[in-house]
Amino acid sequence: MLIHGGRSQSISSALRVDTMTEHNLIQTLNEALGWELRAANMYAHYAANIRGIHRLQLSPMFTTEATESTMHADIVRKAIVKLGGIPVTERNAHPIIHTTLYNEMLIHSLETETKAASVYSSIMVEIESIGDQEMYDAIEQIYLAELRSLEELRLLME
Repeated sequence: MLIHGGRSQSISSALRVDTMTEHNLIQTLNEALGWELRAANMYAHYAANIRGIHRLQLSPMFTTEATESTMHADIVRKAIVKLGGIPVTERNAHPIIHTTLYNEMLIHSLETETKAASVYSSIMVEIESIGDQEMYDAIEQIYLAELRSLEELRLLME
């Protein structure tokens, strides 16, 4: 028997809780992976399609974001495998809206980064419950990068 918070708990019950926690974490990590795969596609699409004077600054920014999303996807994929899960290979189904207008691209980018930050925030809470500090630190770095991207997009839209 394990004593936890003044209550006794059987080892098999504790293992079931840990297994469910890891299962939920794998699902949430796969959600984040789907968003990263989508973001990589969206940013590459926008980098190629941006027009006008804004192309000079936004095309390189979108290309950098696409590369960053690919790197984030790799980190998330490895975390899923570490937990014994199978990483998704399909991007999130949320549509990527084609446009050549920079302000619409920024709006769609902000939407994507907001969703990604939200998912990573919940992942960090789930990782804390399993006590994997290395994984927590890696996901926290991604979360902070998403917050920086949100702030940059917010400033660009002013």
